[in-house]
Amino acid sequence: MKKNLFRLTVVLVTVIMCITSCSLFQSEFDKRVNHALDYSVMQLKKSAAAIENPLQFARSGNPDGTWRTTDMYGWTSGHFPGCLWYAWEYSKDPSLKAAAIKWTEALEPVKDYTGNHDVGFMIYCSYGNGYRLTHNESYVPVIVKAAESLSTRYTRPVGLIQSWNSNDRWKYPVIIDNMMNLELIFFAAKHGGFSELYLIAEEHALNTMKNHVREDGSTFHVVDYDPETGAVRAKNTAQGYADDSTWSRGQAWGLYGFTMTYRETKNPVFLRTAQKLADFYIEHLPEDYVPYWDFFAPNIPNEKRDTSAGAIAASGLLELSTLVSDKAVSKKYYRTALNILNSLCSPEYLTEGTNSPGILQHAVGSIPHNVEVDVSLIYGDYYFLEALLRYKRGIKN
Repeated sequence: MKKNLFRLTVVLVTVIMCITSCSLFQSEFDKRVNHALDYSVMQLKKSAAAIENPLQFARSGNPDGTWRTTDMYGWTSGHFPGCLWYAWEYSKDPSLKAAAIKWTEALEPVKDYTGNHDVGFMIYCSYGNGYRLTHNESYVPVIVKAAESLSTRYTRPVGLIQSWNSNDRWKYPVIIDNMMNLELIFFAAKHGGFSELYLIAEEHALNTMKNHVREDGSTFHVVDYDPETGAVRAKNTAQGYADDSTWSRGQAWGLYGFTMTYRETKNPVFLRTAQKLADFYIEHLPEDYVPYWDFFAPNIPNEKRDTSAGAIAASGLLELSTLVSDKAVSKKYYRTALNILNSLCSPEYLTEGTNSPGILQHAVGSIPHNVEVDVSLIYGDYYFLEALLRYKRGIKN
C-alpha cells in the first residue's frame, strides 16, 4: 500500500512539474512573440517611410542599413506589402493599412505578367492578404487575372507550370518553390476564374510530388522536362549545395506548399506528402531549430543558417498540425513550429540592436551565386510574421 502511494505521489509530482514547465515556456514564449510583433511594426513603419516610392519594394538588407529594393516584377515584390498587411492586422495602425494599400495597388500591372512562375508570390501575398483583411471586392479580378496569366505557363505534355524560361542548361525547368504559387490558382478557381484552373493546380502538385520528392522525404530543387514529351531530363539544384543534397528553403517551400494543397483539395496523398517532407525537415534540424542553408552543406556546424527557411517551415508546420488526425503527430509539428519561432524571436536572430532594416537577420538568398548571404530578406520576414499571427490567431495544441 505504501509502495503504491509512493508511486502515485511520484507520478503526480512529475505531472505537476511538467505542467509548470510547459506553462512557464508558454508564458515566456508569448512574451517573445508579442515583443517580436511590436518590433516588426516599428521596423515596417520605418521601412515604409524610408522607401516611400510605391514602385520600389523592399527585398534584402544592405550593409549600410538601407533596403536593396526591386521593381514590381521582382519575384519578392509582393512580400513587402504582405508584411505591411500583417503588421496592420496585428497593430491596427492606420498608417500601416495605408502603406499596405499603396504598395499593393502599385502591383496591379503584374496581373498580366507571364514571364515566370512568381506571379503567385507577387499578387497573392499582396492582393490576397488585402482581400482577406478588407474584403475589397475590387481585388478579386486582379487575383483571378494573375492566376490566368500564371496558368499560361502550363502545358499539357508536361503537366506542370514552367518555372523559369528555357536557357542553356534547362529546357522546361520546374522548381519546388512553384508549389507556393498554386494558392493563387486555387483562389481564382473558387472566385470566377476559368474552370481548368483547379485541375492545372492539382496536376502540377501531383507531378511535383512524383518527380521532386525523394523516397526519404527530401526534395530536389529543379526538375527539368522535355517540353515535347514531358519526360524528365535532369534533377538538379540552383541554390542548394549539390544536386543530391537538400536545400533547406526548398524543403520548406515543399512542406508549406503540399500542406496548402491538401487544404484546398482534401486529397490525402498531399497530406501524406506534406508529412513526409515535414518529418525529414524536423529530423535534420540543429539543436536550436534554425536550419542551415542546406541540410547537407559540407562544413556543418560552420555553415550559414537560413532564417527564411525556418520561418517558412514554422508557418507550414503550424497549419499542418491542424490537418493531421493523429494527436501525437499533430503535437510534434506544433511544438517544432513553436521551437523554431522561439529561436527566431531571440536576440540571436532578430535584427534588434543591429542596423538592419529588416526583422530577421541571418537569412540566405543563394550561396552558390554569392547573392544575399547572411542578410535580412523580406520573404523571411513575411513568413515569420505569418507564423506569429497564425499562432496568435489561436492555432493551439
